[in-house]
Amino acid sequence: NPRDVGADRIVDAVAAIELYGAPVIVVDFGTATVFDAISRDGVYLGGAIAPGINVAAEALFLNTSQLRRVELVAPKSAIGQNTTHALQSGLVFGNVGIVTELVRRFKAELGQDAKVIGTGGLVRVISRETDIFDAVNPDLTLIGLRLLYEMNQEMNQQRLNPPVPPVTRAAGEH
Repeated sequence: NPRDVGADRIVDAVAAIELYGAPVIVVDFGTATVFDAISRDGVYLGGAIAPGINVAAEALFLNTSQLRRVELVAPKSAIGQNTTHALQSGLVFGNVGIVTELVRRFKAELGQDAKVIGTGGLVRVISRETDIFDAVNPDLTLIGLRLLYEMNQEMNQQRLNPPVPPVTRAAGEH
């Protein structure tokens, strides 16, 4: 039911189909990390929602007494030699793991040929650490909004200016 799905997810799906074709998996890194699956026929099937990287980081900082905010970048190694690097490892590489596993499962259901598109404000943090994405497009939502606007403009034009059927004349009329 489209009413149960956030508008941003529909907009991302429209842009992904237009730009990359179907089947496609969209991974949007925002407040939540959102995964959307679009079938070979261009049907929005649903998805998964995980905590976003910033939400997870804030939860750690706010709910523990010893941990402080860190820059969201990958450390040099997965085994952090200090608290800052350990947090960065868990946040960045942990999210790479979430993305990799959910994409693997989505492809098992959708088809191995499904393209994987990364978008959202934090997509580059993750895309630097994995080759799971076929394309990275931070502007996918804006492109989808433009596409939907253009589609609505065309529909409004057709409704306001319906095609006029040609005039046919009987044989012998001028």
